[in-house]
Amino acid sequence: MGESVMANSTVEIEDVQAIPLVELNPGRVDRFTADTIWPVFERLRREDPVHFTPESEFGPYWSVTRWADVTAVDTNNKVFSSARGIGLPNLAAEQEQMKMAQAAGRPVARGEAATDNSFIGMDEPEHRVHRKAVSPAMAPPNIAKMASLVRERASAILDSLPIGEPFDWVDLVSKELTTMTLATLFDFPFEERRKLPYWTDMIINQPGYGPVKSWEQRDQALVECVTAFQKLWDERIDSEPAGDLISMLAHNPATREMSRQQYRSTVGLLLIGGNDTTRNTISGSIYALNRHPDQYAKLRANPDLILSMVSETLRWHTPISYMSRVTTRDIELGGKTIRQGERVVMWYISANRDDAVIENPNDFIIDRKRARNHLAFGTGVHHCVGNRVAEMQLTIIWEEIFKRFPEIKLIGDPVRTHSSFVHGFDNMQVVIPSRL
Repeated sequence: MGESVMANSTVEIEDVQAIPLVELNPGRVDRFTADTIWPVFERLRREDPVHFTPESEFGPYWSVTRWADVTAVDTNNKVFSSARGIGLPNLAAEQEQMKMAQAAGRPVARGEAATDNSFIGMDEPEHRVHRKAVSPAMAPPNIAKMASLVRERASAILDSLPIGEPFDWVDLVSKELTTMTLATLFDFPFEERRKLPYWTDMIINQPGYGPVKSWEQRDQALVECVTAFQKLWDERIDSEPAGDLISMLAHNPATREMSRQQYRSTVGLLLIGGNDTTRNTISGSIYALNRHPDQYAKLRANPDLILSMVSETLRWHTPISYMSRVTTRDIELGGKTIRQGERVVMWYISANRDDAVIENPNDFIIDRKRARNHLAFGTGVHHCVGNRVAEMQLTIIWEEIFKRFPEIKLIGDPVRTHSSFVHGFDNMQVVIPSRL
């Protein structure tokens, strides 16, 4: 009712204004894959910034779409709790997981699939204690040490690219660089590093999208991932403390006794957080600059704008679209009463286009004043612990690009990730022009 979708799941050109507000479901995935989400968020910011969707594939939920309201929710962790998961629950996936678990003789309580036992799914004070266990790996001295290795790897990746021939930028550059860095952070076997993005994509995507085609294949991949990281834990806990993330978890008094489920959830968080934000911003910068050739020319003329361009890409192409919370008590927000136990989605992707805070928010402008004024990393106690690692990788890859290639041309439209959570790309065909 009110919304039409073509058979191939590509959203038709909609008259968003004609859709009754009560029927507007901003989390509908096909709009994200078709990049037609923007009129929905523009309408919600204008007409109903604290919006309730009573029926959806995720169940009922609230959406906050303006900067001020997103910030109010994100910084009030006493009322807006992470303990019941930070995503929109996929009810179909939960039902399938329950059936598979029951068939294997392993009962699963309803809602378990949406529960996150990592530190991002914890409230204070437990959250702070667990987050502190891994934060030293992302401290400035360690980032400085890592930067030279990232630069060496970025150089090798770029030097291996074909010239004058189309190739997938996501696979050969974005995915490869972030995978190398993630393998270093985990001290994961480097020759097996491509398993890391495979497992990340397996966690993010439903079967039929991404790397796995069936629930059985997904279950097998999950077992492989869990087994590999349990092996790493067992090795690290019996070894001297080291500087990788697994060793930090295994030797920190606050986390060494964590349950296996907590450990698995924490690994999942670190996989997704260390992969998707950086990978999709590297690709997003190529996309944004090609769609705004005047800004690409400005950057070529002044490479000192790289860091500012990275921040603008994070705002303009927000790589993680949202986080969600569940209320611990009734609260009024934006003139609406949100009842205890209701889910609230903070749409970072919308808040980063709020013209009450960002001037000309739909424009990609690489030399904005206060370019770091964005919500791509969240705010409050749950802000992204690896944001500086991401910025370091993004800055270095562009510094190395400009040493080699004055231009990287986008070919056609990229294939976008089938997700309303990860705002990214599965495939992006580009060509590096030959130099005559």
